[in-house]
Amino acid sequence: MYFIGYDIGSSSIKAALLDADSGKCLAAAISPSREMPMQVLHTGWAEQDPDRWWSEVINATRLLQQQLSFDPKTVKGIGIAYQMHGLVCVDKQQQVLRPAIIWCDSRAVETGRQALHALGEKYCLTNLLNSPGNFTASKLRWVQENEPHVYERIHKIMLPGDYIAMKLTGQIATTVSGLSEGTFWDFTRQSIADELLRYYNIDPALLAAIVPTFGEQGLLTTAAAEILGLYPGTPVTYRAGDQPNNAFSLNVLQPGEAATTAGTSGVVYAVSDQHAHDSQSRVNTFVHVNNMDGGGVRNGVLMCLNGTGIANSWLKSAVGDMSYPEMNELAATAPIGAGGLQVFPFGNGAERILGNMRIGATVSQLDFNLHGKEHLLRAVQEGIVFGLNYGMDIMAEMGPSIHRVRAGQANMFLSPLFREAFANTANVVIELYNTDGAQGAARGAATGAGYYNFKTAFHGMECLAVIEPQQHLQQQYLEAYGHWLYGLKQRLSLGENADNL
Repeated sequence: MYFIGYDIGSSSIKAALLDADSGKCLAAAISPSREMPMQVLHTGWAEQDPDRWWSEVINATRLLQQQLSFDPKTVKGIGIAYQMHGLVCVDKQQQVLRPAIIWCDSRAVETGRQALHALGEKYCLTNLLNSPGNFTASKLRWVQENEPHVYERIHKIMLPGDYIAMKLTGQIATTVSGLSEGTFWDFTRQSIADELLRYYNIDPALLAAIVPTFGEQGLLTTAAAEILGLYPGTPVTYRAGDQPNNAFSLNVLQPGEAATTAGTSGVVYAVSDQHAHDSQSRVNTFVHVNNMDGGGVRNGVLMCLNGTGIANSWLKSAVGDMSYPEMNELAATAPIGAGGLQVFPFGNGAERILGNMRIGATVSQLDFNLHGKEHLLRAVQEGIVFGLNYGMDIMAEMGPSIHRVRAGQANMFLSPLFREAFANTANVVIELYNTDGAQGAARGAATGAGYYNFKTAFHGMECLAVIEPQQHLQQQYLEAYGHWLYGLKQRLSLGENADNL
């Protein structure tokens, strides 16, 4: 018996085939082999074609089948994880009306800022647990104001994962967790955020029907089954945003537990049993995957650093023909603190942890007589770690005290230097596991189909390494972080003119 999981990212689509009995991933695929492009028509914008996601889902599924021949009838469920906060608009024929406005698009920052002022901080932070900010609701309002010819044709709006589920099943639906990540959910009233919709003049009918995170959400259509090589009627039994799903994939379900990831963006996600909010909405609270009737409050407190893997990827292109392992090895030859060289990796749109400012990425304290390629490589990795730690300091002000985090051994966590810097700067123990978002989505599918429960869903998952902070390194990293933090505060004092430093 098998379950398939898809992870719909902005860089690629990942797929995993999970053997339910052993809990092992038997095949994994990624498509395309090179990162999918983002359309950047103006500074701060980021769009993608949803049909490209679907094409890569098809490709990834075929790659799974090339790795392992299996009877389509033995696949008993499909799970979907997806890039959060995006906006997909379709008409009554389920045709896409415009490119998706994705998570790192900053065009609606001012829209959300005006909503926060008009509705009041008390309402937004108490009921939404967030500023409307740059989330999906504000992006939809931007379309309404700037593209009325598109808005008037919208039948339903969806998140990226909802769109893929629609392509699989023909049904348009979303989850409460998904609604919360778009600021469409009122935590106090446990219902749609009507006041925000009224302020934005958004018809609630544009929202998709609500389905449970775990459970049958629709059946694979004959057309979709034929193109995917799967069996018609296979149920979609799980969907979640990539960060709640990453937490689920790492068995992070209870208050006090935390997960982290460092792909295109970097995230630390801690589970809370409180409706907590940051007074400046620099970190955000969403409904976690296991927040269910009668099970107590389970929310995810999320801090996001946009410029993580994308910063390292940019550097890889800039430094020439080096592999990531070679970059990691060379970076480790530079001293902690990179000889005073500092990188502020804020070059991927408005940063929530900086109050939705766009201060740009900068290299500071560069000395032509001292610094070489190894210092720059190290400074980028340390800058990413320092940015994540800055966000974790904000989380600590809200209550979640993080001493141990779980991560998949992937992306930036493949770098020994990155792991060392993270553990010692944040003073946390890191547990690395043999899992990723696609495997998590497959386990979610098995749970939604009733084959697993929350206690049995993680058998077959292994802890590969434990990285503990070391006292003799901590002092050096904290000293370097202190210098970096001083530089960041200088930039924040200049606001969006920080690139003039």
